[in-house]
Amino acid sequence: MRGFSKAIITGNLTRDPELRTTPNGASVCSFSVAVNRVFKDSNGEQKEAVSYIDCSAWGKLGEMISQYAKKGSGVLVSGRLDQRSWEDKNGGGKRSRVEIVVEDFNFVGAPRDNNGGSNAGSEPAPADVPDDVPEEEIDLSDVPF
Repeated sequence: MRGFSKAIITGNLTRDPELRTTPNGASVCSFSVAVNRVFKDSNGEQKEAVSYIDCSAWGKLGEMISQYAKKGSGVLVSGRLDQRSWEDKNGGGKRSRVEIVVEDFNFVGAPRDNNGGSNAGSEPAPADVPDDVPEEEIDLSDVPF
């Protein structure tokens, strides 16, 4: 049987993305997303828990994320789960980490400033809008539903 790995999360960046270049010239962007979860405990009290998920994006996608995303940005990330293992150079034994290797990335919610507040009036990151999109208003009476 063949395995399948897909993760989709939404949350806020915990720090500014870090862009690096590998020795063979590939770009990789590393960042972490805080994912909040609300639940009721055994006493019926509402509680909140936060998970911190490490992510990496390669190539042009990673370069775009590092250019436009910043700490506090609301994001939706999808990709595959990947586990890396290595030997700790300080004699700590074998270490491992599970992260999302990003395949798709979207901004969600209003942009935030560095203090976690909303920048509702600030300019959003540029979108990939084709040059041939007409600027005239759409007549909703033409829509068939």
